[in-house]
Amino acid sequence: MILYIGRRLLAVTGVLIAIAAVTFTIFYVLPSDPAAAACGKSCSTERLAAIRANMGLDQPIWQQFWDFLAGIFTGRTIGTGQYALRCDFPCLGYSYENSEAVWGLLMDRLPVSASLALGAAVLWLALGLTAGVTAALRKDTLTDKLLMVGAVGAASLPVYFTSMMLIYGLIRTADLLPYPQYVPFGSDPLDWASNLLLPWLALAILYAAMYARQSRSSMIETMAEPYIRTARAKGLPRRKVVVKHGLRAGMTPILTLFGMDLGGLLAGAVITESIFGLPGIGRLFYGALSTGDQPVILGVTLLAAAFIVVANLAVDLLYAVVDPRVRF
Repeated sequence: MILYIGRRLLAVTGVLIAIAAVTFTIFYVLPSDPAAAACGKSCSTERLAAIRANMGLDQPIWQQFWDFLAGIFTGRTIGTGQYALRCDFPCLGYSYENSEAVWGLLMDRLPVSASLALGAAVLWLALGLTAGVTAALRKDTLTDKLLMVGAVGAASLPVYFTSMMLIYGLIRTADLLPYPQYVPFGSDPLDWASNLLLPWLALAILYAAMYARQSRSSMIETMAEPYIRTARAKGLPRRKVVVKHGLRAGMTPILTLFGMDLGGLLAGAVITESIFGLPGIGRLFYGALSTGDQPVILGVTLLAAAFIVVANLAVDLLYAVVDPRVRF
């Protein structure tokens, strides 16, 4: 197991370096020039050259990329002379817009995105698995058909539409919830949850519908396996057959889907955070895209890739826990 984890971690490092190289190259070949944007409209040639040198943009692309990679692990000095800035480990550069360290910006926004993603994940797993397993155990009945029609309808609704309907129904009309404003968990856990409940619901409705359909098909396939019939023939209680033998084996595709979804959401839910005004990574990424802030865009891209590949590694390790057959 240790050797397996070691090999996977090496593969993860290679994937992240490849993603960084591709993203870095894309920014390099883009026609936009961040030095010109920072210099302004009435900018002399000498001033533009000085800004490019300070940003390190006068170096070959391979040198820029090497400095970027080295800075992640050891830190680096950006710029020269009186404009030199020391960027400590892990260095992802400085924002072109506000000159703040990209790593600091990401860490400031990460608690918001993590709170949004983890809370929504608990809701969509509970709702999706409950609906899917119930539909599978009552296959071809009215309950099954109603649940699946509801799942298809919920999956068809864009998250921005669901968000606006929740805001109109629960805030403006019924006045049941406050308009979301992020409150740190340590300050007031109850206020933290009440302010995030609406965004959680908006995401959970969409994802729960997809998980309900996936878990239903997975459970139907699993419950038809020979070992399930053997367990029933031995006289095991129905609940034990369903939960211990059926649900555990049927969770394998759900885990794969969950790892991808949670990893992606940890790096920010752009639409949801923008609609509810949450200062998360997704909103930071949207702002960086609007202004062409390349260091921030690259930092968010690498963080999202890291979350996804680490989530995939965790899912692979959980396979052996959920389904003992994977160990062989």
